[in-house]
Amino acid sequence: MHKRLISLSALLLICVLLLSAGVALAQSLYFEVPEVIVDVYWNDDGTSSIDYLITFDNTNQGAPIDYVDIGVPNPNYDMNSIYADVDGQQVNDISSSPYVDPGVAVGLGQYTIQPGDSGTLRVYIARVNDVLYPDDDDPNYVSGVFDTTYVGSEYVTGSTDMTVNFHLPPGVTPEEPRWHSAPSGFPSEPETYLDADGRVVYSWNNPNANFYEPFKFGASFPGSYVPAGVIQAQPGFFERIGLEGEDMVGFGCCAGIIGLIGAFSALGVISGNKRKLQYLPPKVAIEGHGIKRGLTAVESAILLEQPLDKILTMILFAVIKKNAAKVKTREPLELEISQPQPEDLYDYEKDFLSAFAETETKARRKELQDAITALIKSVALKMKGFSRKETLAYYKDIVERAWQQVESADTPEVKSAKYDEVMEWTMLDKDYDDRTRRTFTGGPVFIPHWWGNYDPTFSPSTSGPSTVSTGSGGGISLPNLPGSDFAASVVGGVQNFAGGVVGNLNDFTSTITNRTNPPPPPPPRSSSGRSGGGGGGCACACACAGCACACAGGGR
Repeated sequence: MHKRLISLSALLLICVLLLSAGVALAQSLYFEVPEVIVDVYWNDDGTSSIDYLITFDNTNQGAPIDYVDIGVPNPNYDMNSIYADVDGQQVNDISSSPYVDPGVAVGLGQYTIQPGDSGTLRVYIARVNDVLYPDDDDPNYVSGVFDTTYVGSEYVTGSTDMTVNFHLPPGVTPEEPRWHSAPSGFPSEPETYLDADGRVVYSWNNPNANFYEPFKFGASFPGSYVPAGVIQAQPGFFERIGLEGEDMVGFGCCAGIIGLIGAFSALGVISGNKRKLQYLPPKVAIEGHGIKRGLTAVESAILLEQPLDKILTMILFAVIKKNAAKVKTREPLELEISQPQPEDLYDYEKDFLSAFAETETKARRKELQDAITALIKSVALKMKGFSRKETLAYYKDIVERAWQQVESADTPEVKSAKYDEVMEWTMLDKDYDDRTRRTFTGGPVFIPHWWGNYDPTFSPSTSGPSTVSTGSGGGISLPNLPGSDFAASVVGGVQNFAGGVVGNLNDFTSTITNRTNPPPPPPPRSSSGRSGGGGGGCACACACAGCACACAGGGR
């Protein structure tokens, strides 16, 4: 039978070691997992889709199961493609897992499985990239391997009826694919049939499996059914240093942990940079007619799908310029909110200030997420009936013209005044950071009157203020500041939000997009007994390249 390039046993061991601290936090968890059904779809674009269905029977002595963490084969998955429900009731609290890396955390919310109760959790991950490897024995075949989840034996009792279904790519004929050797307790040959879409299915079932050890399944099929570019031909980290199979165990836990963390970190950065933030639902992209004029810079930022830390920084500057708040401290960012509030605040500015009135970090982040969610829905409503394509072009032109006004100014005084007028629009430029530094570094910047409310450490220059014409017959008094300091302070405002206010930006954003642009419901599960069942799960497991594991953490 055909095997994968490397053994995963040592990686599983390392993951368990890494997660031991998280397991210790949930020692009151005690449950049964009577049934686990996993459908793995190997797609013709080289991706995989993973459909977990896990049944929880929480014991009377167990803690409430309020979060379930599902491992993902690698960091290159689409967070916005994930769907989850409990007993058929959709849940939207989906974010990166703090316990499984890479992995997702599903908050059960009002559907928390209480002691003595049962629950069915379904988690459908529609798109995972980089999951296929060359087959060891046939260069014309590719191999896909999947590892089931497991938990510590101290957290689970009873046996598990476990079924793993591999749905091979469309077009593969029954005589072409090959299964890998099955784990102990499972039939040596899988049951083979065609699913509702005519795809070949390999199905392994063990009615008396357990949930405290991993089970590895694999299959190979002709590489001609997927694009050549998706096959992970390069050897992995451990192979490059001459270790594979059981030899990896002897490499030592310390070196393994360091290498694993480094690999995950690098892949996480690459995946994060590629991720497209899609805030608006697809119906906004349906073309209407004409341009939607009159959007504010912040609303335009939503339409342009700018990073949320930048959008929040834009709102911060807006409320400061309106004298609605001032910065008390930059790190951590804390605001002094003015009373009474100005009358010209937008709803999203009011929501922003309301969030900063919260002193507890978690509550503040939730209110900021609620504020952005309401803003996105408002923009979607305003765009109804208008052409998104034409509107995007219109506001991109406004951004470019704003920068041209600043860059074409012939004196530092005029340049500073123009920047104050169009600052929020310039922030929508994708090259905003570098363009700000290039524009202002090398000369003085005359600071607007509200700058002291943004930078609590700022004091006017001893050289005295300069009066600068705004081009409308008036003038403003502007103390000066070295341009490089000004640029660093403006650009650094976004970083303050990313680190000190929103925390993990991907988690913050995913929570919002799961509300405003939820993933489409997954395909219906097969009506056959092989694909029915319930879901849920608890404690910790691992996820690593070429495999997929799941874990659940209750009482966090």
